[in-house]
Amino acid sequence: MTDKHIHHSHHDDTLLTLSHAQAIVIAISAIIILGVTMIAWGFVPHLSLLLVILGLLMFGFSRRIAFDDMQERMIKGVSTGMGAIYLFSFIGLLVSALMMSGAIPTLIYYGFNVLSPQMFYLSAFILASVIGVALGSGFTTCATVGVAFLGMTEAFNANPAIVAGAVVSGALFGDKMSPLSDTTSIAASIVGIDLFDHIKNMMYTTIPAWLISAVVFFVLSGDGGADLADVAVLQDSLVASGLVHGYALIPFVVLIALAVMRVNAIYAISATIAVSLIITYIHSSPSLAELGGWFFTGYKSAEGLELGDVGRLVSRGGLESMFFSQLLVILALSLGGLLHALGVLPALLSAIRHLLTRASRAVLTASLTAFGVNFLVGEQYLSLLLSGNTFAPEFKRLGLHPKNLARTIEDSGTVINPLVPWGVYGVFLTGVFGMPVLDYVPYAVFCYGCLFLTLFFGFTGITITRVEPTQET
Repeated sequence: MTDKHIHHSHHDDTLLTLSHAQAIVIAISAIIILGVTMIAWGFVPHLSLLLVILGLLMFGFSRRIAFDDMQERMIKGVSTGMGAIYLFSFIGLLVSALMMSGAIPTLIYYGFNVLSPQMFYLSAFILASVIGVALGSGFTTCATVGVAFLGMTEAFNANPAIVAGAVVSGALFGDKMSPLSDTTSIAASIVGIDLFDHIKNMMYTTIPAWLISAVVFFVLSGDGGADLADVAVLQDSLVASGLVHGYALIPFVVLIALAVMRVNAIYAISATIAVSLIITYIHSSPSLAELGGWFFTGYKSAEGLELGDVGRLVSRGGLESMFFSQLLVILALSLGGLLHALGVLPALLSAIRHLLTRASRAVLTASLTAFGVNFLVGEQYLSLLLSGNTFAPEFKRLGLHPKNLARTIEDSGTVINPLVPWGVYGVFLTGVFGMPVLDYVPYAVFCYGCLFLTLFFGFTGITITRVEPTQET
C-alpha cells in the first residue's frame, strides 16, 4: 500500500524552494480564499479549489516555472487518491444495489422495531461503530448505516444533523480501529510498526473518546418523543414497497464476511452487488435497461410509491451521486500536489520542525501538522503521509516510540477529515447524507474527543511510550 506513496517524503521533486515566510503567506492566503468563498459566499468547494489552484499556477508562472511541470506534479498528487476515486464508483453502485435488493429498506424496517426513539442517537452511534469495525471502511458505513438512520429520522422526530454526527463518529471509530481499515494500516506502515500494536496503542485515546461520545449522544437522545403512529405508517409503506424481506439482509452478511476475510474492498463490494442483484430478481423483475438506469442515477422506482420522504431516502446511490465527490477529490489532490511542487508544504514542514524540543511539543506539532494538512489539502492519506514522514525522525531523536506518532497522526489526521468541507470525506458525506458538512460538524463529538485526548496525553506524558533517543540526525 505504501510503496506508491513514498515519493512524497523526498523533497527532490519540488520545483521551487521557498523561504518559511513566503510559504506561510501562501498557505494563509489559500486558507482565507477557501474559507471566504465557501463559508461566506457559499461557493461549492470545486470553485474555491480551482481559484486557489489558479492562484498557485499564476505564482508558478511569475517564477518562470513551466506549466507542464506543474501539471505533472498535480497529476502525481491525484495518483495517491485514485484508489479512493475508484472505490467511490463502486460505493455508488453498491448503494443502488442495496436499495433495489431491499437490504437498506429492510434494515430501516427492522431498525424501527429494535430502536427506541429515546435512544435513537446513541443507537445510531453504537451501530455505526460496530458496522464500522466490521467493514473497516467509514465510507461504506456512512453510505449504508447512515442512509438507513437518516431514513428513520423523520418518524422519530430526530434532528438529522445529530444523526449524521453520530453516524460519522461511529464510522470513524471503525475506520480508525478496524484492522481492515486502510488509514489504520497506512499510519502503521508509515512509521514502521505492527498493525496490531498500533491499534492497541490507539485504544488509550480512542476508548475514552468513544465513551465520552456515547454519553453525549445518550444525553441528546433524551427528548426524542417519536410519534409511534408515524413509525407504523412508515413501516407499512416500506412493506407496501415490496422491498422488505428478511433474506434481503444477506448482502450485508456477505459484505461483512468478505471484509473480515480481508478481501480487497472493490472485490468485496462487487460480490455484494452480485448477491444483491440475485436477491432483487427474487422479488421483482426489472428490465436490464431499468437496472442500468438505477445503477447510474440511483434507485428511483421507490419515488413512485407513496413513501413521502422515505421514498426520497430510498432513492439513493448510483454512479452519478459520486461525481461531485470524485471531481472534488481530484481537485483537492491536485492542489496538494501543487503545494508540494511549489515548495509550500516542504517549507512549512521544515519551519515546524525547528519548534520541536520536548515530547509534549512533538505531539502538539505533529498533531497540528496532520490537522493543518487536512485543512490545506483536504485529504486523509496525505495528512498521514506528510506528518508521518516529517516527524518519524524527530520522534526518534526525542526518544519517543514511533507508535506515539502513528497514534497522534490518526487522532488528528484520520478523524478530522470529515470535518473539512472540502475534504475528501466531508465531500463524500455531503453527497451521501444530502447535507452540508457544517451541519453535522458540531455533533461529530468523537472526532474532537480523539484530538483533545491525544493533545492531553501528549502534554501530560500519560501513555506516551519512550525508547532510547537516537543520534542519527
